[in-house]
Amino acid sequence: MGRRRRIMSDQLKNELAKELGFYDTVQKEGWGGIKAKDAGNMVKRAIQLAEQAARKSD
Repeated sequence: MGRRRRIMSDQLKNELAKELGFYDTVQKEGWGGIKAKDAGNMVKRAIQLAEQAARKSD
């Protein structure tokens, strides 16, 4: 099996973590240190941004 493709770039993940207020945790403990709720909120926000970008391109 091949390597899993990254869905979100590291830059986007870091920006979202900063926006959502848990970037300090990521810096101290890595991505494994964040709460499931924070990870879920990060995915929701990424989806919102993608939807906004899709609407602008129409």
